[in-house]
Amino acid sequence: MSAGKVAAAALMLTLALAGCGQKIEGTAQPLGKGGGGETINTDFDKLLRECEVVAAAKIGEIIGNAKSVSASFSGAVCMWDIEDAPGGGAMASLNWYEMGTLNNEKTTNDKLGYTSGDITVQGRRALQVRRPGDNDSCGVTAPAADVGVVGWWINYRPGSAHPDPCAGAQKLVELTLDLAR
Repeated sequence: MSAGKVAAAALMLTLALAGCGQKIEGTAQPLGKGGGGETINTDFDKLLRECEVVAAAKIGEIIGNAKSVSASFSGAVCMWDIEDAPGGGAMASLNWYEMGTLNNEKTTNDKLGYTSGDITVQGRRALQVRRPGDNDSCGVTAPAADVGVVGWWINYRPGSAHPDPCAGAQKLVELTLDLAR
């Protein structure tokens, strides 16, 4: 190596070691006890807040005037079981992907063999999604009001008499976008 490269490497090593060798006065404190006035919420009480964007009673109304709507949660998806939906039961699910895009959703649907078609929701391009040969379920995905995508799926009991699941999923997306603004 040339003398210049050796000197530069020695200088970088000296600076790095000097930065690591500093002593900071004080005593280590647990998370949230730093004395800076900030409070860190470790209760995770806001974790499911996006699941409350549409009230359970409204979900039941859209599903078919159902009254027995019970919520559950799994990962990035909020779910509701509707016991008294037309045809004997249904499930609704909400997904809200902050980094999602309609193009990514379309690509994923295509890989799964689903049928995706462009529709308009509140003046914006959205996707209506169906599984092949399944008239009992439908999903609608639209760009979220700020970033990402939001989607709703409705699944009625297979072979039952029920309203159009696509119309219900679209209505839930519309309500979500209205409330998200």
